[in-house]
Amino acid sequence: MTATKGLEGIVATTSSISSIVDGVLTYRGYNIDDLAVNADFEEVAYLLWFGKLPDQEQLQELRSQLSEYAAIPDEIITQLKLYPKELSTMAALRSAVSSLALYDPEADDMSRESNVTKTVKLQAQLPTIVAAIARIREGLEPIAPKKNVSIAENFLYQLTGKDPEETAIKAFNQALVLHADHELNASTFAARVTVATLSDIYSGITSAIGALKGPLHGGANEAVAKTLEEIGGLDQVDSYIQAKLDNREKIMGFGHRVYKNGDPRAKHLHKMSRELGEMNGDTTLFDMSVRIESIVTGQKGLKPNVDFYSASVYTQLGVKRDLFTPIFAMSRVSGWTAHILEQYENNRLIRPRAEYTGPIDQKYVSPELR
Repeated sequence: MTATKGLEGIVATTSSISSIVDGVLTYRGYNIDDLAVNADFEEVAYLLWFGKLPDQEQLQELRSQLSEYAAIPDEIITQLKLYPKELSTMAALRSAVSSLALYDPEADDMSRESNVTKTVKLQAQLPTIVAAIARIREGLEPIAPKKNVSIAENFLYQLTGKDPEETAIKAFNQALVLHADHELNASTFAARVTVATLSDIYSGITSAIGALKGPLHGGANEAVAKTLEEIGGLDQVDSYIQAKLDNREKIMGFGHRVYKNGDPRAKHLHKMSRELGEMNGDTTLFDMSVRIESIVTGQKGLKPNVDFYSASVYTQLGVKRDLFTPIFAMSRVSGWTAHILEQYENNRLIRPRAEYTGPIDQKYVSPELR
């Protein structure tokens, strides 16, 4: 047996949920460009879970269920208030999602019907948890979710207490669509490995959040925002980025293991960043991002990935940097749960092997002779 570092190029399973072929990302056969421009996030979640886009009646039923389940137990709110203020937001989210299982009497019910219900609950409740974490950290009380509004609108409202503008709702909805699924990425694989043991769906999502927390996965957009903050202004971009390149330091938000000719999601976030800057009357972050892209792509041949422009999009929506990855989780839970349901339907324990590289032919010697 010979190991493949990072499992690169290894096909670990079959899936009908999403695909990346020749640089084209599809959900259930729908091109991401088509969905990003035309679909509501709720439609995309339904598509991932059930294999088809919903008709009007099915969409309304899903929206009603999401609205019904959006509130979280009071015990979770109390728990969030006890967390240290300096705690990582992803650590807080991971702990809160794990705790949801304690208040769901069907947590260990492994029937298809129950798992679908828990899937919808998780999608409804993650935005409420993230908004609550954000407000509690600011010394504010969480805001209860509105009834019968989209996930995008509800989250922005719960975050600020104000009704968001249509441009902001549209941009946030599109960001959710673009992050919903991405084949067998690290967090999705973690979720599938966990539930392949026939563990419950809450355990699978907790594992996925733990994987997403890392800066080489979900945390990359936070690193991009930090870079923009450190640069400070458009006139400082060239010197800052050139110094990084001269020192052979990694510029976060560029390149992708799967996409060699550019991430197809990046162009939509590029457009969103510009539109939000224009809405706010300040395109500085967008202009800085464009200049960074020009330098890095020009000198290194690397193109921006989904994380690069999402940083300026979320910042211009008034979202603080440490919420970027939890927002990623809010979207990706739609894909994680789709993969979990698929794993349960045709399950086999995921148990790879390792190439042993340690010492051999060793003999035991008693402690006094060592």
